[in-house]
Amino acid sequence: MSQPRVLVASPVFPEVVQRLAGHFEIEAIADGEAWSQEEFVRRLADKDGALVMGGHRVDAGVIAACPRLRMVSNMSVGYNNLDVDALTAAGVQASNTPDVLTETTADFGFALVMAAARRMLEAEKFLRAGQWTRWRYDMFAGCEVHGSTLGILGMGRIGQGIAQRGAYGFGMEVIYHNRTRLDATIEAACQARYVEMPALLARADHLVLVLPYTREAHHIIGAAELACMKPTATLVNIGRGGLVDETALIAALKAGKLAAAALDVFEGEPQVNPGLLELPNVVLTPHIASATVPTRLAMANLAADNLIAFFEGHGALTPVNTPAARS
Repeated sequence: MSQPRVLVASPVFPEVVQRLAGHFEIEAIADGEAWSQEEFVRRLADKDGALVMGGHRVDAGVIAACPRLRMVSNMSVGYNNLDVDALTAAGVQASNTPDVLTETTADFGFALVMAAARRMLEAEKFLRAGQWTRWRYDMFAGCEVHGSTLGILGMGRIGQGIAQRGAYGFGMEVIYHNRTRLDATIEAACQARYVEMPALLARADHLVLVLPYTREAHHIIGAAELACMKPTATLVNIGRGGLVDETALIAALKAGKLAAAALDVFEGEPQVNPGLLELPNVVLTPHIASATVPTRLAMANLAADNLIAFFEGHGALTPVNTPAARS
């Protein structure tokens, strides 16, 4: 019996590809290479499974062009690049990589709070440019972090991790809004208090977005929401691009209606709105919140484990849907 054929569509650790090669017939993208969506679909057409990341979308059109496809393993906790309804209807299993990146991503989210509030990148660029000639009492004076109010929109595992860092490490008052209120024991562990969305916007000194992207969450932070925030507040997005109306954010930052922002995700990534690049009070990072070697290796291994478990008949370890078998 021939082995299932699996496409590794994004560069990943060689040792993980070698693991997969022990179970499947593998076609893997070369390190440094990038495939267009069209090339991705062409190579996927005769495959049974795929390991993908956010750069490639798998929707109804892709599924129709890939009649053998039975499993898509997404190397990310988010999976807005997958049309889960279409995959489920077609009998294709999908999986993601939750939990293994929680702490690392929470670390980075809080680092962005610090960087935006304390104007770290502005100060660093100033120093490197040779502009530091004397000390001033107000030189890059930023926003207070300790003892301030931390607002979290999207209180999953990563949001809870950020809440705990703020409450226990910095003595912050933590408020949050979520589609579903957390159990009281989790609230207590995070020292977090549930509030409605208007209160979250109005009270937060630092607002962190940690929710997945859905059609309903598109531009959940737009001009109206930004107008409700304090002009001294900061906004951090480590959720997904598309949660923030970037045009409205640029306008608010330019007008002094918001002190600063820090973004690790962008609506058109890897392209970035040019208006963001022109602003000194925005910290911009290229979707690296989970980027430590141990965490990324754990993500890659979990993505591989999902493929192996599925094709060995045990079922995906971290599924995101429950499809019927594909005919």
